[in-house]
Amino acid sequence: MTTGDRTVRLRRALPSDAEAAAGVWLRSFAAALPGVVRPRSDDEVRDHFRRVLVPARETWVAQAAGGDVVGVMVLEGEELDQLYLAPEWRGRGIGDQFVALAKERRPGGLSLWTFQVNTPAHRFYERHGFTAVERTDGSRNEEREPDVRYVWRP
Repeated sequence: MTTGDRTVRLRRALPSDAEAAAGVWLRSFAAALPGVVRPRSDDEVRDHFRRVLVPARETWVAQAAGGDVVGVMVLEGEELDQLYLAPEWRGRGIGDQFVALAKERRPGGLSLWTFQVNTPAHRFYERHGFTAVERTDGSRNEEREPDVRYVWRP
C-alpha cells in the first residue's frame, strides 16, 4: 500500500515486532487520549505485547519502507481489540487499510470499544460503517473511562 510518498506494508506481527508495536501503542495513546489515565506502566504495556498480544492474538503491524513499525492492529474473535498508529503517520490511509483488512479477516462482522472522549475515533469508525450500539460509564474497563461499543455488520 502506498500512503502519500511512503510505502507501508501490512503484515502479521512477529515476536521481534513486540517492542516496536508497544512503542506505537504508547505514543498513540499519549497523543490521542492525553486525559485518560492508563492503569498500566509503559513496561507493563510492553510486556503485554511481548507475552500476550503478539504470540497469542491475531496481531498485525504496518511497516514503513524503511522498516519502522508505524501501526498496530489486534483482532480477537470478532473484536477489533486494538488499532493504533504512530501519531506522525495518522491521516495517511493506514487506518483505512487496517479496517479493510479486519473486515476481510472477519467477514461476518466486527465490534470494538473506544472511549467516549475519542471523537476522532468515532468519526473514523462511523465513516467505515460502524454503528454505536452501547455507551457505558466506564465501570467495566481498566481506565474507568466512559466508553462506547461500535458494531459493523456486512
